[in-house]
Amino acid sequence: MTTNTATPTSTPTSTPTSTVHTILRADGFSCPSCVAKIEKQIGRLTGVSAVTVFFATARIEIDHDPAVVGTDALIAAVGKAGYTARLAAF
Repeated sequence: MTTNTATPTSTPTSTPTSTVHTILRADGFSCPSCVAKIEKQIGRLTGVSAVTVFFATARIEIDHDPAVVGTDALIAAVGKAGYTARLAAF
């Protein structure tokens, strides 16, 4: 006699996160390899879902959860990569 016992599965409940799109302007990078360094540093931060650095315009676009990582931490991550950044005016 074989008895099949099903293991109940549960789906973890989580509160939905709100993602914002932040744009920074960077100074001090002069080569395309700098882009990878900045993307790597910002991408390591918990709460960051996407980061794109535009070399020609020195623009950094970041999708992140502001409850987990704020703009100060994003700017600090750029600084850790060796560059300066500030919030974009537009």
